[in-house]
Formats: sequence, C-alpha cells, structure tokens
Amino acid sequence: MDLIATPTAPTPAFKAGEKTSDPLTMYLSDIFTIGVNLAGLPGLSLPCGFSPAGLPIGLQLIGKPFGEPALFRAGHAYEQATPWHQQQPKL
Repeated sequence: MDLIATPTAPTPAFKAGEKTSDPLTMYLSDIFTIGVNLAGLPGLSLPCGFSPAGLPIGLQLIGKPFGEPALFRAGHAYEQATPWHQQQPKL
C-alpha cells in the first residue's frame, strides 16, 4: 500500500465567514488539495488535531490512481488508532 501523507491545508481552519473578504487567502487554503484533484488521484482528508485556538487541523492521504480501497483502509486504520474524529472543535 503506497500512500503519501501531507497536510490538508497550509494553516489550521479559520472560523466560518472569517475570510470571505479575502478570496486569495481562501484559495490558498486549498493549495495542497488542488494538485491532487488535477492529477486525478484519490485523496482523503482526516482530522489529525487542533490548533492552540481549538480549530481543526487536517491530514491528507493521497493514493495511487484507482487506489481508493487502500486509501480507505489506511484512513480507517488511522481513525481506529487516534481520537481526533470523535472530538469537536471549540466554537
């Protein structure tokens, strides 16, 4: 099973509506996922922690072409080994 693990975004999540007046910052928040989509590779984003401000941080797993089954197995194994998917961000 060959996968690549990367951050989902270059920064922790921002509060809802916080960046609506800054479309460039919103676009750059997706920069790590755009290449995966353009390449047609399967990607999966999982919660992997929280910033000091309590906002979620994402882990992106990237698979081989048509490698969704391996990607889902890895994501499931990660969720079984960590508590992040059961926790809620501070609002």
